Amino acid sequence: MTMPEDLLAHNRQLIAQFRADGGASMKDRPLLLLTTRGRKSGEQRTSPMMYVDEDGRLLVIASNAGAADHPQWYRNLQADPSVTVELPGRTFQARAVPLTGDDYAQAWERIVRQYAFFAEHQAKAGARTIPVVALES
Repeated sequence: MTMPEDLLAHNRQLIAQFRADGGASMKDRPLLLLTTRGRKSGEQRTSPMMYVDEDGRLLVIASNAGAADHPQWYRNLQADPSVTVELPGRTFQARAVPLTGDDYAQAWERIVRQYAFFAEHQAKAGARTIPVVALES
């Protein structure tokens, strides 16, 4: 996956498109909108992201396309795990809970089996373990 040159502008476009058509145009990967509270600003920050639905348990992956640092949305939810999740036709409050131990290992294995590019992201991330986060309502 090639990262857009202006990621913020790209994300604003994705958010507007998602809200306009309920995610109908996002056919290649399941997409949700995750709103966190900025850990420094206190402002609401919305990020479009791919998710994995494991029998009703929603998981988001903080791969940051394999960057050495965690994405800002992940840092925000570490400071305040209360988030808002937008799915097509449904918005709800949730608690973001990073997976650990065997739960993480098993989920990561399933995610990589389904979406092989996450293994590439982990290889690029080096020593940083890519977090997997459950969104619990």
